[in-house]
Formats: sequence, C-alpha cells, structure tokens
Amino acid sequence: MTDDVKYDKHYRDDPAACGAPFAEFEAYCGEAEAGSVLDLGCGQGRDALMFARAGHRVVGVDVSSVGIRQMRAVAKAEGLDVEGVVADISTYEPDQRFDVVILDRVLHMLAAENRIPTLATAMGAVARGGHLLVAEGPKGMAPVREVVEKRGWVLVKAKSNRLIARRPDA
Repeated sequence: MTDDVKYDKHYRDDPAACGAPFAEFEAYCGEAEAGSVLDLGCGQGRDALMFARAGHRVVGVDVSSVGIRQMRAVAKAEGLDVEGVVADISTYEPDQRFDVVILDRVLHMLAAENRIPTLATAMGAVARGGHLLVAEGPKGMAPVREVVEKRGWVLVKAKSNRLIARRPDA
C-alpha cells in the first residue's frame, strides 16, 4: 500500500487521527506575530489550522488528498487563510520563504535517505529570523538537532522529541 492510500484510509477512519497539537507548538503559536507558515506533512491540518486560527497565512502540504481535503473543509467553514497542497514532502520545493516551517512527526515516516534532504529543504524555506518547529521521536531528533546546530541556528527550545529553532538574521 502506498503512503497516500495508507494515510487516506487512516484519515477517513478518524477525523482527528493525529490528536491535539503539542503544548510547545501551541505556546509558540500563541506568542508568535501573525505571518506565514508552511506545515510540511500537515495531515488533516492539526498545526496548520491552529496557526491559521491565530491569524497566520498557512500552506499545508501532505501526500494524502483526504487529509488535505479535510483541512480545507475546516478552513473554509471557519474562514481561515489556509492553502492545501497534495504533494510528497520529500520532493516538494517551496516557492517562497516562510516565517515558520513545521515538521511535526513526519521525518521518521520518510525513507532514511530522504530525511536530512527534506529537513534541509524545510530549513531553506525559513525566512531570516524565522522559526523551524520539529517534533520527532528521540532517536529521530538527534540528527535534526545536529543539522540545526551545525548551520548555526539558535535553539529556542529543545527537548528529547521537540525542537524550536530560529534562523539567524544574517
């Protein structure tokens, strides 16, 4: 079964398949000035919708057309500024920079050889002074943290399985 079919079924079966946003991401969202957000691997839009409700302009990208359709339906019903893109995040190339880029528990779902390149693409999509929000399992977070630190980003918050990093202004 391909990933799009697997997640389509998963999202059809459970309209809230991913649960509530992480507390760290909620706190960040509540404090951040409204801006632009890219949610890579957004699924049904748990984080994307949260940021849109806080006044951000959001682009959510996911391989599942069902998840994107569900996110768009909620956004439309609530009058939120959310664009949904059906695409594989390991090959997706953003056409602009964003104030916030989110990778919430998606890197470990990619083939091992695609994880760091996808992280690099996500980091490249963050505007200067913007933030990268990553949630992964503790084993998956170690290489993420290593890449972020090597590139000179500021760790705003770092736990074993969640990270918020700021891209340097220069």
